[in-house]
Amino acid sequence: MTIDLLSQNPITPLQEIKLPGVEPSDVTILLKRLDLTHPQISGNKWYKLKYNLLFAKENSYDTLLSFGGAYSNHIHALAAAGNIFGIKTIGVIRGELHQPLNPTLRSASENGMILHYLDRNSYRRKNADEIIESLKEMFGNFYLIPEGGSNILAVKGCTEILKSIGNNFDYICAPCGTGGTLAGIICGCNNSKKIIGFPVLKNGQFLYKNISELVYNFSGQYFSNWKLQTEYHFGGYAKVNSSLAQFIFEFEKLNKIELEPIYTGKMLFGIADLISKKFFEANSVITVIHTGGLQGLKGIRMRYPFLFGICNPV
Repeated sequence: MTIDLLSQNPITPLQEIKLPGVEPSDVTILLKRLDLTHPQISGNKWYKLKYNLLFAKENSYDTLLSFGGAYSNHIHALAAAGNIFGIKTIGVIRGELHQPLNPTLRSASENGMILHYLDRNSYRRKNADEIIESLKEMFGNFYLIPEGGSNILAVKGCTEILKSIGNNFDYICAPCGTGGTLAGIICGCNNSKKIIGFPVLKNGQFLYKNISELVYNFSGQYFSNWKLQTEYHFGGYAKVNSSLAQFIFEFEKLNKIELEPIYTGKMLFGIADLISKKFFEANSVITVIHTGGLQGLKGIRMRYPFLFGICNPV
């Protein structure tokens, strides 16, 4: 398959949804279904990888290297993209090798990705010169994509998410891991609308700095029309409790749309809570980004069988 396929962004629906526990109100919620972007290069990852892949091709790189955890959506999508477009991929994984591989890493390996493990202390220094040089000695020359895919080219790609949404909304909301997607949305909105990010990591206030830097480095501007809601992380990355699991179960029954609990599920829980607190103005239209990541559901259900042992209602 030719990499020129990336020149066109997939068309995905924008549909009205209901949230569990939210009484009928004058707030309209529209879900942008980026989970339907591509079967393997899912959700926001298509947009974050798009210009990185094109840059690698234009500059004759034949190998891509990036970093991620054992359940990383980014690692999963990068491996799939490498397989689809005929580019070698290397995934530097946080922690030690565990056999059998979990579903995310098994899929990455089956897509041809070389998996290399760094202990957690070394992984914290993954951007240090000595770590990068040791990887080059091991694997030769490669194009480096940062953890989560969040760089200037990712921001450029994520500005294009707005193109298929239009302007008929007051708020746009997205979950945040490394901040690249929200930075692209901020730049794409160009200081119009109100933008809310929902960090999935504990103490996510640090993302204000990261996102501001990504926005400025791409656009040369700072924008004031965005904020973060940092209270809906449920204890930290990949942490889930029974309240969130039940919310997702009820959401899927109401809307017949599948969610994962790491990103989009946490954000929608937060939006439901904010609506109950009258955070949004009357007659507001809220556009919400479903960032995909459904590949991680198998691993999550293995990790939390006592929470996700229920039948999938979709």
